[in-house]
Amino acid sequence: MKNTYVQDFSYRNKQIAEEFLAELDKHLEDLKTGKVEISYGIKQIAELLCINPNHLSDTIRKVLGKSPCSIFEEKLVEICKELILNSDKPISEIAQTFSYEPSNFIKLFKRYTGTTPLRFRNQYFLRTINSQTEKNII
Repeated sequence: MKNTYVQDFSYRNKQIAEEFLAELDKHLEDLKTGKVEISYGIKQIAELLCINPNHLSDTIRKVLGKSPCSIFEEKLVEICKELILNSDKPISEIAQTFSYEPSNFIKLFKRYTGTTPLRFRNQYFLRTINSQTEKNII
C-alpha cells in the first residue's frame, strides 16, 4: 500500500504516519505467524511510538485520510484474503489468529469485500477450476 502525502504536513506528522504503518505491519505479521496472540489497539501502538493515543489518531487521520482503525482493518482483510486462498485453515481459525470471534470476522470481511470469507474461498477455487478446464478444452 503506497502512501501519498499532502505537501502541507510537517515532517514530524509524516514520520508519525510512517512509524505507525511500519509498527502496524510488524504487528499484523506477528499475529499472522503466531508471535503474538492479542491484537493491539491504538493505545498499545501509541505506547510503542511514545506518543499520546489521541495525537496518533488525529495525525493518522490528517496525513493518511483514514482512521487508524480503518487502516488496520483494510490491511487485516488483505492478509486474511491471502491466508484464505493459500491455506486450508478453517475460517474460524483464521479469525482467531487475529483475535476475532468468527461471526465478527465474517462481518468485517464482508464489509470490505462484499462477500463472506467462505464464499470468497469457494469463488476463487471455482474460477481456478474453470480456468484449468478451459485450458484443457483448448
